[in-house]
Amino acid sequence: MLRPTCSPPRLIRAEIFVVLSVSLGASALVAFVRLIGALTAPRELKGQQAVLVGSMAPGRPWLDLTLQLVQIAVAVAPVGLVAYLMVRSNESLRTIGADFRRPGGDLLRGAALAAAIGGSGLAFYLAVWAAGVNLTVVPGALPEVWWQVPVLLLAAAQNGVLEEVVVAGYLLHRLGQAGWTPWKAVVVSSLLRGSYHLYQGFGGFVGNVVMGLVFGRLYQRWGARDAADRGPHADRRGRLRRVRVPARQGELAALRPLTRTTFCCWVGA
Repeated sequence: MLRPTCSPPRLIRAEIFVVLSVSLGASALVAFVRLIGALTAPRELKGQQAVLVGSMAPGRPWLDLTLQLVQIAVAVAPVGLVAYLMVRSNESLRTIGADFRRPGGDLLRGAALAAAIGGSGLAFYLAVWAAGVNLTVVPGALPEVWWQVPVLLLAAAQNGVLEEVVVAGYLLHRLGQAGWTPWKAVVVSSLLRGSYHLYQGFGGFVGNVVMGLVFGRLYQRWGARDAADRGPHADRRGRLRRVRVPARQGELAALRPLTRTTFCCWVGA
């Protein structure tokens, strides 16, 4: 069984920067620029629209469908990059809790969380919109064609997978490996989540920061724990234990006389 490698914090920070540069970090930059554009526009914020899924080729439904599918595929591609990097460090998406081992429990917890967050989030949106600090969010502006609902569902799934794998799972996991405290990591993750929603206005930023705090803490409570429980290096109580890995022949030549030299490293969850 391969053991997770222990990269220095400097390399972990560089890896995080690269991943965010081609995913939600870039989206945050674009969202910030769009907010500046909205603030400097002649109309007030709530008189402007933030369309989540809009037509990309009006009047040409087949081209529109093709562009929608291509955009979804490109947007979710960073999840593949995260999966690759996890494998390179002798881990996997399962390490950050992204698997289907407990579909029933995950579904129930997800449904309860969606109901709680969705209801309060809608009330918060209406309040900030009425206060004039948020744009009018339009969930979908697709033409009335047969693929409208499937594309909306695919777009929602793409956003959910991308955000929770990159922002909740990967980022919190890597920051923990870099030595960050759980709360510090959650705050940074939450600010990132809010920043790529800036195109919706200040309400979108604040609401998603709060949601990020909730999701982040729940991931640290549920996701990381469950991954540890399922991992091959957890003890009977689900706690991480140290793993002794024999040194490879040829490494640390100065220690060759010690025939039983071993390395100890923490196995991250």
